[in-house]
Amino acid sequence: MSEDFRVLIVDDDFHVAKLHAAYVDTVAGFLALPPAGSASLALQSIHSLRPDLVLLDVYLPDASGLDLLHQLDVDTMILSAASDAASLRTAFRRGALGYLLKPFTAETLSQQLRSYARYRRILSQPGALDQDTVERAKRALIPGDAAPSARPRSATEAAVLESLVPGEQYSAADVAGRVGVSRATAQRYLSSLADDGAVEIQLRYGTTGRPEHRYGLPMS
Repeated sequence: MSEDFRVLIVDDDFHVAKLHAAYVDTVAGFLALPPAGSASLALQSIHSLRPDLVLLDVYLPDASGLDLLHQLDVDTMILSAASDAASLRTAFRRGALGYLLKPFTAETLSQQLRSYARYRRILSQPGALDQDTVERAKRALIPGDAAPSARPRSATEAAVLESLVPGEQYSAADVAGRVGVSRATAQRYLSSLADDGAVEIQLRYGTTGRPEHRYGLPMS
């Protein structure tokens, strides 16, 4: 991904919102926007900041998050302590892409966000979609359900995959050097492999500058 997905957290508990924002910022390709503490502030933030994804609580001081969901024209996932079946059914009926029950770990949210990134990459390809692509996009939203694709791989894509050693993490430049292709080519194939669940993307923080995307084989 050339640009980070911008994520708006809507939660009336400032400390929870700050914690979840920190979780978001640890996931490669995602950037947390300043959180919104109410439905009205969420609408203002969505209008002014244009997030790619909203992480929405159900219990807000001025409205139900489920009622707000009905008004939103942006990808949204529910993050809430609301554990009743009616809330879950309403959330999915009104378009939620996912539903995480509080409390959850940083890794749980990371898995959900990585699934969302695969979903977006699958749907970013040019031209009309076929049914297989539709099904892949649907499966991509379910963490752990993106089994490696059985589609034929090109020689270069296979070489990129074979260059990865289990338990090790590589930058796109590392892979390019190991395979003998340009960095852009390695990046393209690594993103395609991530779409299929064959490769995982993580962040490594250095002393300066933006975190580096690192690629590796999924942990078994």
